[in-house]
Amino acid sequence: MEQVKREPVKVSLKENIAYLREALGVEKSFDVIQLDVEYAEREMALYLVDGFVKDDILHYLMKMLAGLDKDQLEGDTLSRLIKTYIPYVEVETSDDLNKVVDMVLAGPTALVVDGVDQVILIDARTYPVRGPQEPDIERVVRGSRDGFVETLVFNTALTRRRIRDRTLRMEYMQVGRRSKTDIVVSYIEDIADPTMVGKIKESLSKIDTDGLPMAEKSIEEFISGRHWNPYPMVRYTERPDTAATHLYEGHVCIIVDGSPSVIITPTTFWHHLQHAEEYRNKPLVGAYLRFVRFLAVWASIFLLPLWYLFAVEPQLLPEALSYVGPNETGQLPLVVQFLIIELGLDMLRMAAIHTPTSLATALGLVAALMIGQVAVEVGLFINEVILYLAIAAIGTFSTPSYEMSLANRLIRIGLLIATSLFHTYGYVIGIVLLIIMLARLKSFGVPYLWPFIPFNLRAFRDVLIRSPIPLKNRRPRFLHPKDPDR
Repeated sequence: MEQVKREPVKVSLKENIAYLREALGVEKSFDVIQLDVEYAEREMALYLVDGFVKDDILHYLMKMLAGLDKDQLEGDTLSRLIKTYIPYVEVETSDDLNKVVDMVLAGPTALVVDGVDQVILIDARTYPVRGPQEPDIERVVRGSRDGFVETLVFNTALTRRRIRDRTLRMEYMQVGRRSKTDIVVSYIEDIADPTMVGKIKESLSKIDTDGLPMAEKSIEEFISGRHWNPYPMVRYTERPDTAATHLYEGHVCIIVDGSPSVIITPTTFWHHLQHAEEYRNKPLVGAYLRFVRFLAVWASIFLLPLWYLFAVEPQLLPEALSYVGPNETGQLPLVVQFLIIELGLDMLRMAAIHTPTSLATALGLVAALMIGQVAVEVGLFINEVILYLAIAAIGTFSTPSYEMSLANRLIRIGLLIATSLFHTYGYVIGIVLLIIMLARLKSFGVPYLWPFIPFNLRAFRDVLIRSPIPLKNRRPRFLHPKDPDR
């Protein structure tokens, strides 16, 4: 990433003010404020962004400085100010004006003092923030109701609240030449594989762009590669307890300022099919819920193409299942009916996102009448098509990972088209190509289908069955944890 040239702080206040006014655009932006003040018969200047500073703290600090006498700042002025007369926790200094500019735009207040060749940075910032309520897409019946928010410091605090390990590391980075987006790489040093941590930090440091408008999603595309692969190579979570669980296993989390979603990496295909609800119930109940979820996910991918195959080649069905095929095909070919409804469901999903809550019921009624009753009555669709597509849609919505559900939907459409073109060969070859594609994927060197490919019996058993927590005494082997025992 291109580095900005260093600009040393001058002893002359006027020279520093001239540079900071131009770099910060004091007269061009109404929210960038310069306060020219004089304390202890010494000229000073404060630089801050309106809305990023806690007014009460700044007023208190200004009141303290206003009570100083000239002799109180004689000698080592800088040391006296930061150690005695600025009573605040987060105070640091900088001798680079370009760093000062970046810090002020990020929220801290800069105090420039005449005769001092360093700038005092007071981190008394605050951001507009919502409460840490439970995330909508990761709700549980029992469990914590807090969730990550858009403020980086809040998210690191929510994580530390659950992990009091002394080796929990929160390493700070900035990405984006213009945006200077704050990023934290979080891991437990005594558990996480240092090689893995190094790879992730190296990938982040190589990001060369002017900004990250989509926050964590932009980060994922830069660090994961394989841009045309629909499957997610990292997992997102808005639950602090889920992030803490993965940190204890040896994963690395990436927290991006401005986003409530924390990136968990590396991950496999199976991580996207797990949900906190499974671990909030007894092991047997959790195992049942996981089985039902897997069944729903498989149905969302393979059920529609399989039913279509049986519809066009009924000789493949045994006599006992001869009722599976449709009695009539309707006015349109079956594959066209499926594709129209697939597109219609995506249109409804997008419409639901943009529809105000007060109109959601009306949208549902329109969808039910349009796709259900009227479409069947006019002969556009047949009942079996709507039934099986509804089952596939339920499986899509049952997928815990939103990104995984969208990828599975594209694969379902691809399998459906392949089956319509080549029938049995298209269905079988499509599944084989899907498995080969997934087997070739890697997330930071970790096979995407592990422990299925390469096969590990004990780990694969834990994937299929929700084991009791006391029996899960080993961390996942593919993470190469420094401490393999829980």
